[in-house]
Amino acid sequence: MGIVIARGQTGGLAQLNPQTILFLTLSGLATGASWLLYFHALQLGNASLVAGVDKLSLVLIVVFSALFLAEPLTWRVVLGAGMITLGTLVLIRQGG
Repeated sequence: MGIVIARGQTGGLAQLNPQTILFLTLSGLATGASWLLYFHALQLGNASLVAGVDKLSLVLIVVFSALFLAEPLTWRVVLGAGMITLGTLVLIRQGG
């Protein structure tokens, strides 16, 4: 929303309901906080470990999309999520 305001393209904002604006704002705040915490983790730890753990968010997306959105779990999705999980566990076990 900030980019829309900065670019002066606010014409469509009037069409958004308050709930949508609230969720857009919360999404922006959560994304900003996520990046700040990610960069702080990079300062504290090994980049390969931090990035590996960060990529586990993809596995969470697969699980949540299956549970809450009833998206199908194909063998490719399960295999990909499993490989991400195994790769992250290898990195963590090896200490980066």
